[in-house]
Amino acid sequence: MSDKTPTKPRTVTVAKAKGRPMLTWVGKKPLARLTAYPAQAIERFDAPTPAGVGPGSSSARWAGWPAGLPQAGLLYHGDNKDVLAHLLATGFRGQVKLIYIDPPFDSGADYVRKVQLRGAKGTVKIDGEDYTLGEQIQYSDIWANDNYLQFMYERLLMLRELLAEDGAIYLHCDPSRNSYLRLLMDEVFGPDQFVNELVWQRVSAHNDSARFGTIHDTIYYYGPAERVWNSQKIELGEKYLEQFFDQVEPGTGKRYARGDLMASGLRNGETGKPWRGINPAERGNHWKVGVSTLDQWDKEGRIHWPKSNGVPRLKRYLEDAVQQGGVAQDIWTDIRPIHNQSQELLGYPTQKPEALLERVIASSSNPGDIVLDCFIGSGTTATVAQRLGRRWIGCDINKGALQTTAKRVQALMREQAAALAAQTQSSLLAADDGGPEAAPGPAQLSFATYRVNDYDLQIQHNEAVELACQHLGVARTRTDSFFDGTQGGRLVKIVPFNHPLTPLDLEAVRTELAARPSEERDVLVVSLGLQHDARAWVEAYNRNRPINKLHLIELRTDRKFGGFIRHEPLWAAATVQRQGERLVVEIQDVVSPTILQRLNLEQGVFRAQISDWRAVVDTVLIDPQHDGQVFNVALADVPERKQDLVQGRYELPAPPAGSTVALKIIDMLGEELVLQWPLP
Repeated sequence: MSDKTPTKPRTVTVAKAKGRPMLTWVGKKPLARLTAYPAQAIERFDAPTPAGVGPGSSSARWAGWPAGLPQAGLLYHGDNKDVLAHLLATGFRGQVKLIYIDPPFDSGADYVRKVQLRGAKGTVKIDGEDYTLGEQIQYSDIWANDNYLQFMYERLLMLRELLAEDGAIYLHCDPSRNSYLRLLMDEVFGPDQFVNELVWQRVSAHNDSARFGTIHDTIYYYGPAERVWNSQKIELGEKYLEQFFDQVEPGTGKRYARGDLMASGLRNGETGKPWRGINPAERGNHWKVGVSTLDQWDKEGRIHWPKSNGVPRLKRYLEDAVQQGGVAQDIWTDIRPIHNQSQELLGYPTQKPEALLERVIASSSNPGDIVLDCFIGSGTTATVAQRLGRRWIGCDINKGALQTTAKRVQALMREQAAALAAQTQSSLLAADDGGPEAAPGPAQLSFATYRVNDYDLQIQHNEAVELACQHLGVARTRTDSFFDGTQGGRLVKIVPFNHPLTPLDLEAVRTELAARPSEERDVLVVSLGLQHDARAWVEAYNRNRPINKLHLIELRTDRKFGGFIRHEPLWAAATVQRQGERLVVEIQDVVSPTILQRLNLEQGVFRAQISDWRAVVDTVLIDPQHDGQVFNVALADVPERKQDLVQGRYELPAPPAGSTVALKIIDMLGEELVLQWPLP
């Protein structure tokens, strides 16, 4: 293990922001020092390839890679603040060539991933009616403005430390917060690092009432003058061609557009000379080419002479433009969003199309460069980086995002491994060592998943809050940064379920009420448990108080509402047998109480029944030689389409006697179950 790989918490430093202007908000503070926690390896995937086939580990591209980490893609589960600190402590400071982030926009809406159970035509039959969709809260971006700015400020400071000297960062945002984020980017990276404000037209029209339709996102692109840059060609649209190629050449009938022959600024030499009675210096300009070249172009008929005494222009023929294409500018109208029938669609409302990430990654990185996305979401950045031959690092606090990303990358790596196996060794090496213009081979055919701190409880909290609100009849308030909703004329505050209610939680409620002097409603505080002194604190607080009284519901023991939060884990029946040289793993049944509970809530008086257990299973993974720590995926059953079901019976080479066979089952809501069997 390298000394750079932390095995216990360490302190890392972060330099101050020096850019101007500087945005101010309540609670703003620099991020000078922070604790870097160690990471625990939890899963490893290696695409199956014949011996000697693959990108190889001795390539110079891995020279600066931390010795304690596998030469593979890296996927981290945890708060990205903790993950970025870990990366700084591990040896990635100044190593990342390209960062793309698509953070929550603070738009005042929950981000909900639609989860469709598996089955014929995308539906699962249950008693009473057809059920097609369940919903799982992935994360909520409802933050007070000051908290949101501090959240982004801290992460941008850390990302700057990870960025290489010639690296670039792209920040994707929408109109709700882009002005604030532009100022933050100027402050952290410096206004001299600003390269582009890119406008991506997401949809062609939007029926907004009483205003112009909002149909675009903004992407801020920052980087130094000396940075990687590969210009991107685009196909010219019919509307563009009709608008600009509006001239017809007499005699040939060719359509052409008129291009400038002059550029601003005075020059000496050939490009500064007068030509055909026209002196460019009188206009403060110079010719783009020498006068001898202008003579040649005019002889070839490539100069457009206006009827009046104007400046000549260069003919740009339509046929050449169609063949060569155009160069991408700062307004992107040629990349379509993911529509309902797209094969890319994974149910994430903020999912971005692969074509968008392909333009970003191809423009600002080369094969073998490190690409980082610390809001990985549905995994588009990692998937495109893998396809384009880049090394990649991704992280997310949400386990569902990690599972979705892992499935996409696994499928792509298997395809790439199969393609490489079909090539000769010489052609493989040529593809792997090609420059930016060559078709890049994969930089790696494996990836490892790590956990930085344990965030399972925080992920379950969002789901539990949603269910608790349904159970208690709470009307959710999406625009309030503190209270979760209202019930019967009372405000409702749901305390995070990963700890019992404490006086500190109650002090936070009192502080919030003090900041709202006109608020007269009582407050219902909901928790999973109570610390012994919490109830006494409430009794003392409520004494002689006519308004803003506090009421408690403790979900474990309350006589009326108690017993609701009883998490029944995923359950499965399966067998493992050795049959000669083969290992046979067979699943007989899987029950997901969480999915059944969600279905029962949606169905009302009807009770949900699922006739085929495979409808609730998203993924099946097998590790035939599990070491008790890292799950090494030897077999992955990930159906390509939602209407397809997992197989349920699997055969693979038998491991040595004494091995432990591990089976991991992931349901459609992302809950995992690992079963293990020792082989005699």
